[in-house]
Amino acid sequence: MTCYDRRDLGLLLLRLGAGGVLAAHGTQKLFGWFGGHGLEGTGQFMESVGYLPGKLSALAAGLAETGGGTLLALGLATPAAGAAAAGGMAGAAAVHVPNGFFAQEGGYEHAAFLGLTAAGLAVTGPGRLSVDHALGHVLDRGWMVPAALGATAAATAAVVGARSRRLRRKARGGQETLFEE
Repeated sequence: MTCYDRRDLGLLLLRLGAGGVLAAHGTQKLFGWFGGHGLEGTGQFMESVGYLPGKLSALAAGLAETGGGTLLALGLATPAAGAAAAGGMAGAAAVHVPNGFFAQEGGYEHAAFLGLTAAGLAVTGPGRLSVDHALGHVLDRGWMVPAALGATAAATAAVVGARSRRLRRKARGGQETLFEE
């Protein structure tokens, strides 16, 4: 095996593992599979932790995880897939930050790891054992990496920032607004 063969196999294993975990978590949100609560239950949870509207937030998170994870596993549209999954995990990590880092305490460790892995795959690329490679990398161009990560970072900052403002207002006893200006 050459160095490139080992690298490609390693990227395949990383994509399959991270992508599979992400997709499984997303299907819990979207369809209630694997012990999940589906859009209704996840939407109620999203509202309880400050993401409004809850059902739309659950849909966005479920699509980012299911879609991003599936595409990462396939190695298809890798920059966009990795960015979407990383953005979804940043939103999840924000919920767990008050509990500290470690997952056994309810911390953000798991979400951070999945998000960083997805972002790393977006930057590194899928390797030769991927659909992107088979298609000549038409959906995996160099310029797509900063574009996808930048757009996702901006959207994630806006969503997580709005949640943080709502939570601060609520903690101060202020009334929540349905729509922000």
